[in-house]
Amino acid sequence: MIIYIDIDETICISPENRNYANAVPILTNVEKANKLYDIGHTIIYWTARGTGSGIDWRETTEKQFEEWGVKYHDLKFGKPVYDLFIDDKNMNVRDWPKTLKIGTDHNKQRKW
Repeated sequence: MIIYIDIDETICISPENRNYANAVPILTNVEKANKLYDIGHTIIYWTARGTGSGIDWRETTEKQFEEWGVKYHDLKFGKPVYDLFIDDKNMNVRDWPKTLKIGTDHNKQRKW
């Protein structure tokens, strides 16, 4: 399965001023995403970092991923800036513990 994961407020907490260099990892969520990688899913991080400001955050983000131990196949920028995303295939980060039972037979029965 190909899984797109957001970065800010998903695997890290970013400051309100959006200086992403000061983001702090949410290590439990990094571990959840890494487990998805480990069991064979394709993990792509998609971020709006720099979309509104025009600042290139790639080097900072790649350095953070290395420091935080993030496993991934691709990192994409250019995610649109929005207030609400409505889609038939989305899941809120708060639903990970309830929905993704990583490492159980549940994964084989569901599409996750």
